[in-house]
Amino acid sequence: MPESNGNQTDIFLQFDVRKAYQGFTLNCAGQFDHGITAVFGPSGSGKTTLLDCVSGMLSPDEGDIEVNGSVVYSSSSKVNVPPEKRRFGYVFQQGALFPHMSVRDNVEYGYKLTPRAEREFEPADLADLLAISHLLDRGIANLSGGERQRVALARALASSPRLLLMDEPLASLDAAHRASILTHLKSISEHLAVPMVFVSHSLSEVLALAPRMFALDWGKMVAYGDTPEVMSHPLVARIADYGTLENILSAQVLGQDNEDGTSRLAIGDAVLVGPPTDSIPGESVSASIRSGDIILSLGVPPLTSARNAVPAVVREVRETEGRVLVYLDMGEMIVAEVTPGSARQLDLKRGRDVHLVIKTNSILTFRLDTG
Repeated sequence: MPESNGNQTDIFLQFDVRKAYQGFTLNCAGQFDHGITAVFGPSGSGKTTLLDCVSGMLSPDEGDIEVNGSVVYSSSSKVNVPPEKRRFGYVFQQGALFPHMSVRDNVEYGYKLTPRAEREFEPADLADLLAISHLLDRGIANLSGGERQRVALARALASSPRLLLMDEPLASLDAAHRASILTHLKSISEHLAVPMVFVSHSLSEVLALAPRMFALDWGKMVAYGDTPEVMSHPLVARIADYGTLENILSAQVLGQDNEDGTSRLAIGDAVLVGPPTDSIPGESVSASIRSGDIILSLGVPPLTSARNAVPAVVREVRETEGRVLVYLDMGEMIVAEVTPGSARQLDLKRGRDVHLVIKTNSILTFRLDTG
């Protein structure tokens, strides 16, 4: 097992595995804590292979896997606990629901197989948490992509798993459903405290969900640690697409200006002017703002066409590959991308007060998928 770089009592999952195929070998080790850890990397980097080894769906050629102090795989000790005995939930990219069963039967499938003494979550409570109570009597064929993934999450959680594994669960969803599922995953983490391993090739998804990030490339770990630190690692910069980086944020609609054609959104401690929305005042939505669309200003900027000038505090400044990522606190963390020259000119550093200048049409809003 790898040596710990943190408090050993915080470690939930430990692994050191090798799995060889023709032309590719997964050979990596890591230690994940009780929260949400993202496994990030490009296609073919070994993300799914690693997840399948942890789940027991795939046996490594050699190595060790330990979960919460319990060995589930060890080549040296000849231990290989079968998947059904590991008590892990697994959510696939396409949901992999049972098509001949109703939503209710899908959710209750794992619950009924779980011994009574080990049942921690009731299907009805999970249905409420994931906003699928009204779908329980429907067939699987009548669900949208977002609804399918919420049902898949409920089914995985109904078995009261020790660990929730998710393999690109948002990859096939549109922006609105993706934002909604991210909101539900945050709710699961907050209310159920189930450790999660979230596989993704999207920096935006990782930024929105996971405080810790494990980056893979060609079967090997290239970086692991706090998400801001790993996102700016030089080796990660070579495999990451920063041009698509967006902030996916929780927001609440405060009201609308019908004459002006805008809406008012509460995000963290800030109130932003956004585009018109069909959502009613008080409704929770998701908001997306590209990191490259945020302009930083020292002090209140002069009158501009941009409707938003929001005060914020710089929390971290990370430079990599000719770009600077600035992590800012406006009551909710948001990331802006600036050039190294701009960062030097503004003397951006931890604790500096700035204003975020954001155009109205740079904000996209999405209703949460609860229908």
